[in-house]
Order: sequence, then C-alpha cells, then structure tokens
Amino acid sequence: MFLVATRNFPPEVGGMQNLMEGLSNALLNHGPVRVFAENFDNAEEYDQNSKLEIERISGFKLFRKYRKANRIKEFMESNEIRAAFFDHWKSIENIESSVLKKTKSFCLIHSKEINHPVGSSLNKRVLKSLSKADHIIANSRFTKELALKLGAKDVTVINPGCNYPIPVNDEAKEYAKNIYGEASPKLITISRLDGRKSHHNVMMTVKNLLPKYPSLKYVSVGDGDEGNNLLKLRKTLGLEKNVEFIFKSTEQEKVALLEHSDIFVMPSVVYKKSVEGFGITYIEAASYGKPSIGGIYGGEGDAIKSGQTGYLCNGNDLNAIYDTLLKILTNDQYLKLGANALEFSKEFSWEKIIKKYISLI
Repeated sequence: MFLVATRNFPPEVGGMQNLMEGLSNALLNHGPVRVFAENFDNAEEYDQNSKLEIERISGFKLFRKYRKANRIKEFMESNEIRAAFFDHWKSIENIESSVLKKTKSFCLIHSKEINHPVGSSLNKRVLKSLSKADHIIANSRFTKELALKLGAKDVTVINPGCNYPIPVNDEAKEYAKNIYGEASPKLITISRLDGRKSHHNVMMTVKNLLPKYPSLKYVSVGDGDEGNNLLKLRKTLGLEKNVEFIFKSTEQEKVALLEHSDIFVMPSVVYKKSVEGFGITYIEAASYGKPSIGGIYGGEGDAIKSGQTGYLCNGNDLNAIYDTLLKILTNDQYLKLGANALEFSKEFSWEKIIKKYISLI
C-alpha cells in the first residue's frame, strides 16, 4: 500500500491539487493508495466517486496539523506501507524519523515554499523536515538548484505529470465559442490572479497589439487577489471588448476555452519570494496542441522548449512580450509550435512519470 499525505487535494482547485490527485491516481496502477487530506467543501461527494481511499482531517488549522500527523503515524505503524509521499515539507515536519524509517519516503518541493533566506528559522525548519525523507523530489531543474543553494542535499528532479487532455463535451464547446465569438487570434491564461503571473503586462501588450490584430481577444480564467486591480486596468485601457475575466468556471468550461484558444500566455515574473517553479499549465495547454509563452526566471524551461513548443521571454518587459507574441503570430507560427507542443506533452503522461517514482522505491 502507498500513503499520500497532502495539504492540497481536490475538490479544492489548483495546480498542486491537480498534481497530488494525478500522483495518487497513478500510484493506483501499482497498489492500493490511502490519502490523508484536508477537508473541503463537497469533499464527501468527491471521495465517494474516487477509487482512492481518502481520509479527511477537519478542525482548526493549528490542531488539525497535529491530528493529521498522529493519524498518519498510527496508520504507518499498523500497516505495511511500500512508500509514503508528502506534498510539502510541512506535511512531513511532524512525522518522527523512526516512523518514516519503516518505509521509503518522498517529499515534493516547489520553489515558493522553500524560498527562505539561508539561516532563517523557516530555512532551518525546511531543511530539518526534508532531511527526514529518503527522496527529495524537485518539480524542475530550477527548483533543484534553488534547494541546493538553500542547503538541501541529494535532490532528484521529477517533473509533474499532466492530467490532460480530457474529452470536451458539446455544451462546453458551445460555451467557449460564445466567449470567443469571431475573435482572432485567441489568447488565454489559466491561473490564479496574482502578481507573479503578469496579467497586467499581458493586458498592456494586448492594447499595443490591437492596431495589428483588431479582432484579438484575451481570456483569463481564474480568481485571486489581483482581480479588482485587473478589472480597473482593463477599464483604464479601454479593453472591455478584447479582454474577458472568467473568475469561476467548471472543469469542462476551462478546458473548452483552452481547446478553442490559439496561444497560452503566462510570462511569469518573480513576485516577492514567489517564482514559477515549473508551470504545469504550460503542459496542460500543450496537451491540447497550444504553444505557450512563459517567463525566464523560474522552471518554465522544463515545461516549454523555447523556439519549439513556445517561447520564454522577460515578463517584466512589455517590448519582450510584444515581440514574442508578434513572432508567434506571424505566418501562423503558433500552429507549428502547437503541433510540437502536443508531441512534447506526451512525455508528461502520468504513466511515464510514475515509473520514475517507482524506480526510486
């Protein structure tokens, strides 16, 4: 049996949630899986429809983490566990090394949650927690290099697997057609609305592209703290007809919009301590045959082969975003890049990715 301990799991929405769901389901092909996850709205319905054995931990955050750690320890001590997987250093922090020694343990790391100054109290907690795991798994080469600089040892890179593509139903396809109308070209970003994702710079680039592409439309799918600021910027730029924010959508609506688009645009930047560790959404876009424009500061280079499946550019530089979009649109270059992206995305199937984990057990 495999054990998965995670702070991020569906039906909560997000990249980490998709990653841990994909990892857990992929492990099912190699044995039973018990998932210990936080409780969430509609979790009971999700759990009933899942093939996974899921135990939800409720309560106030402070008490919940200790209750969850105790349940994991009890389960590990009374069951034969082939391997245990932890989504975050905080998920393994309260598990004693003596318990972990009974099995192989993996702790996944991503750039944002480990990016604390060397010698700080948080840095020391991170390193102490990671030292308990047999294998520290970085989501990209960038994250591995960051972890090593911060003091981690023996880090292995395994890129996240991709849960897509999934079939799109006719109702969702009609929804996407109505959103885009007769627009061309069709740009899309699917992410949280935060400062790291450069939505504001993409919008200003859209404004600059309109003289060449008056029918251009940019659709942003996702919600977040920057929502109101971005709505104000859209009004200031006079882009109400060319930019649409969809704060809430179903899974089918999201993938239909992606399938109907031409280019995925998310030139991420460094925002405070937050940097793009990998960018699974670039691979998700690729799985629908869409090229991506990503940033140059994080692990996007593992998810985008610049010049082949899309381009990397400086998300802080409006001229760089403009020139990159112009390059990808000229002579319908995005169609060739999209075909390459589709082939590249197949390397991230969970069937292939999970074998990398199994080989380490």
